[in-house]
Amino acid sequence: MRIIRYPERNEWSKIVERPHLDVSQLNATVAAVLNDIRANGDEAVKAYEEKFDHVVLEQLAVSEQEIDEAMHLVSEELLESLRLAHHDIAAFHEAQRYEGIRVETAPGVTCWQKSVPIEKVGLYIPGGTAPLFSTVLMLATPAKIAGCREIVLCTPPNREGKVNPAILAAARIAGVSKIFKAGGVQAIGAMAYGTESVPKVYKIFGPGNQFVMAAKQQVSLHDVAIDMPAGPSEVCVIADETSNPVFVAADLLSQAEHGIDSQVLLISTSEEMIYQVKKEIGQQLEQLPRKEIAAKTLENSTLVLVHNKQEAMELSNAYAPEHLILATHDYEVLAEQVVNAGSVFLGAYACESAGDYASGTNHTLPTHGYATAYSGVNLDSYNRKVTFQHLTEEGIRSIGRAVEVMAENEQLIAHKNAMTVRLRALDD
Repeated sequence: MRIIRYPERNEWSKIVERPHLDVSQLNATVAAVLNDIRANGDEAVKAYEEKFDHVVLEQLAVSEQEIDEAMHLVSEELLESLRLAHHDIAAFHEAQRYEGIRVETAPGVTCWQKSVPIEKVGLYIPGGTAPLFSTVLMLATPAKIAGCREIVLCTPPNREGKVNPAILAAARIAGVSKIFKAGGVQAIGAMAYGTESVPKVYKIFGPGNQFVMAAKQQVSLHDVAIDMPAGPSEVCVIADETSNPVFVAADLLSQAEHGIDSQVLLISTSEEMIYQVKKEIGQQLEQLPRKEIAAKTLENSTLVLVHNKQEAMELSNAYAPEHLILATHDYEVLAEQVVNAGSVFLGAYACESAGDYASGTNHTLPTHGYATAYSGVNLDSYNRKVTFQHLTEEGIRSIGRAVEVMAENEQLIAHKNAMTVRLRALDD
């Protein structure tokens, strides 16, 4: 890990820069797979499952019997943890329900919005080196609360053709039953275009590797909406002389073990804290089963010493982290200065892991600096706002002439006439 001391502002752009990948060849590969899925449906999905996941599948759908079996394969302790997490996630997202307010914008003119669930949504759950059963809860729970009519879940199987039982258990707890054995680009294509087995959806949610991200971006151009553009996971920790170096090191490592393309950033006003954290990282790293992955991530990570808290917050806002941990004694003051972040963790005890699993907030968040413009997944992500308006005769008199004048000046005479015929009708 490199240490940067008191960087000038003209150096900040280098500090907050994410790794750049040459995706030209990747995009071509992804496009070819997507075209095959569009043309050949289930047959193509099964062929790519054999090629990439090394499994021959007779059918893509997960049966109810497989889900029942999974419930018995998962320990009771994990099931209870999943139920607790589901409860907390549901409580947080239930509170986000939208109640539209009718507004009389002018005499006789009433406008309002109605929140309408997206009818068909697709959830992608990675299998890979760490099956993300927690993401099932994060994506399916708000989808159910929103009232999405059809929820489709795709996740890669193992070489025996089985889906990780914890993923199936989480799906059962969250109320999802349409589950398909498909990973990577082929899963995204199946949900975007529809196949003989996999229903076509209107919006796709979920994380994944660079191939999955490229596939989501490509299908979003013409065929389906996606939750957000995304890249590798990341965390920024702001620490001072009062922070607990053991906690801070643990937080940085918990992010580093995600994958070798993850990124961690520590910003501190205390040089002594930076040295303590670096030492503690070295000790904790040796105890991790995924230490090789974490160590690789740490090679591209940075510890930054700044003059004061104001500078720390400005640098953090420039970075726009997916996760921001304010591990200082005055976290409430700093929280008011947060402008760009996906999810913020306040104080010594609010570790990122809490939000990743069971505090209730959603862990599907904007990365790669997209927190400057995107929100994390929330209940609104599964809804559309439909606007309504009603005009009475009084309403026509209130705004009619203004509509005529504006339409005429835009040279849209048919627009003007639609109002004119109504005004005349009032005079008859």
